[in-house]
This record gives sequence, structure tokens and C-alpha cells, in this order.
Amino acid sequence: MIWLGVSIALVGAFGYAGGAALQQYEAVHGGANLKLVRRPRWLIGGVIGLLGASLHAVALSFAPLVLIQPVSVATLVFAVPLAAMLHGRRPHKAEVLGSIAVAAGLLGLMLLIPQSDTKPVLSTPGALGFLACVGSVVAVCHLLARRARGSGKALLLSIGAGSVTASVSTFVRVVGGGLGGDLSRLLHWFTLAIPVLLVFAIVLLQKSYAVGYFGIAYAGVQVVDPITSVLAGVILLGEPLPTGIGNVIPAIIAAAVLIAGTITLGRLTPDNSHAVTVPHPEIPVPVRSRAAAR
Repeated sequence: MIWLGVSIALVGAFGYAGGAALQQYEAVHGGANLKLVRRPRWLIGGVIGLLGASLHAVALSFAPLVLIQPVSVATLVFAVPLAAMLHGRRPHKAEVLGSIAVAAGLLGLMLLIPQSDTKPVLSTPGALGFLACVGSVVAVCHLLARRARGSGKALLLSIGAGSVTASVSTFVRVVGGGLGGDLSRLLHWFTLAIPVLLVFAIVLLQKSYAVGYFGIAYAGVQVVDPITSVLAGVILLGEPLPTGIGNVIPAIIAAAVLIAGTITLGRLTPDNSHAVTVPHPEIPVPVRSRAAAR
């Protein structure tokens, strides 16, 4: 059942990546506002992303957070070049190498975590404390993002978005993994929290995409989401962490590769060269004189 969950998560991850690339293209050109819902491409991306997220939720019913969450990271190698092609250009070498480095580094870290079939159980105080921590992260990131520019702004917004998507995955894992065939267990406030958190996650994602740095924004979400989910799985759900000296050196190497890839993506230029710009009101528009017109 565990490998069935992994297979479902992989299919869902590619769908989520494709949907994210489509939505980022529209967010850059139209801005992160309600007008996006009128754009067919953004809606198509949303449907594809929703299907991917739904498959991810199904996968979490078969396997633990620490195993399912890292699967989506591999789609960085697919999502970043796809976003580049949507903007009418070839992927930069740095984009490909940075994406591979982030995916390889995070996958290396996640693979060091032992598998577990522990039944997820989360108390109400634990859930409220977790949501308070996530809310604090989002608030701090947005305050800092107001003063940031470029890739730094995209990264800060993506950290907030990633923490919220991690909370969605955590609650889905608790609800889906704790059913045990008893549908009455769905009648819990955890179930109602999932769609609310999902809406917040979508809004925060669009804000991070709209900055224009898809590579760093998508990588930020894909890094923060699984790391936060793993921490939630370990601290709140009792899922195990790796032990032994033999895991320390590989973990350090994987972390170094991940950081190098993130820095590489952060140095790239934004994908907004084709966005429609409005002339500054203080800059006069030259008008030809009548003599010149003749």
C-alpha cells in the first residue's frame, strides 16, 4: 500500500507542477487579484493543480507524510523549464541546474527519514498550536516581504505559502490516515479546516508567483512544504527521524546541494519581460509637432 501511495503522489505531483506553471504565467501578466478567475489559462491551471492536489491527498491516505511529501520535489526539474517555455524562451542552464540541485538535495534529506506506518493521531491543542505557528510564519514573511524586492520578495512569500500548504497536507494525513474505514470520523473540525487552509494556500501561492521569479517561488514552496510537514509528522504525529552517525554526513551534503540550488535560482531574472506595463504618469509622452507630422 505504501508504494501505491508513492505512485499516486508522483502522478499528482506532475499535475500540480503543470498547473502551477500555467497559473504563474497568468499571475505575472495579470497580477495576483480576482481578475485571474476570468483568465481561461489560469482556470485550467487551477483545475490541473486541483486534480494533482487531490491525488496527493489520496496518496497521504496510504503512506506517511515523511514519505509522500518529498515526491513532489522531483517535479521542480519539470515545472521550471515548463514555465520558461510558457514565457516564450528556452530554459536557462542555471534554471535546470538549480532545479536539479534543489530536488536532489531535498530528496536526499527526505530519503534519510525512515519509513513508518504509524497511525496519525493529532489532538485539538496540538492542532491549534500548529496553526498558530503557521500563522506566525505567514505574518512575519509578509511583513518582511513588504520591504523586499525581486527574488527575496518571491522567496519570503513562498515560505509563507509553503507553510500553509504543509498544514493542508498535515490535516489531510490526519483525516485520511485515521479513517480506518469509518466515515463518521470525517465529522470533525479537522475536515472543515482543510478547504479553508487550501483557499489561503492558493491566495498566498498566487502572490508569490506574481513577483515573477517562478524558479525561486516554486522551489521555496517545495522546500518549506515537506520540511514543515516532516516536522509536524515528527513532533505532532510521532513519525520517526533518522538516527546514527552514518546519516549525518549525507544529510550535510544534501543540505549544501539544496542551498546551492536555491541560491542559483534566486539569482535568475524575473519572467515578466512580456508583461504589459503602464507608462509612468510623470514621464511625458513625446508628441510630434504639426510641422514634423507634415
